[in-house]
Amino acid sequence: MTRGLSMTLAVVTVALSSYGPVTAAPVSDPARAGAARVWVYREYEPYETLARPYVRFNGQIIGISEPGGSFYRDVQPGSYSVTVDSVGKDVYQFASVSLGAGQTTFIKVESSRDWESSLTYRRDTFYTRVISSEMAQRELGRSQFLGGG
Repeated sequence: MTRGLSMTLAVVTVALSSYGPVTAAPVSDPARAGAARVWVYREYEPYETLARPYVRFNGQIIGISEPGGSFYRDVQPGSYSVTVDSVGKDVYQFASVSLGAGQTTFIKVESSRDWESSLTYRRDTFYTRVISSEMAQRELGRSQFLGGG
């Protein structure tokens, strides 16, 4: 009995350690001089989808949307369409932002696996939403920081 329990604990420990520690996101750090900062994050919702679609600013890939992950990018001031690769299409699906130097904006990636579906298939549909600083900072505290730049 003890040997079986020890083996089970060892397997669980190895499995959990492969995910690495959750690192706090440095939300209070400022953007580099003359730039704006855009945070992108996604809550961990395994019952929705575990897909990892590309995140794009004005069509250019800037990262991957990881379930339960967050990252930031420092960008030149300007207007950006923030999209995520999505099989399903919907109205008002993606956020647009206009950013000034020194400004920080938070974008949440959301998903709906049932938007485009039938009895025989489901297609992931992703959305981007601008989130208030207060809400985003609470939610970022539950995410794994994946880096910035």
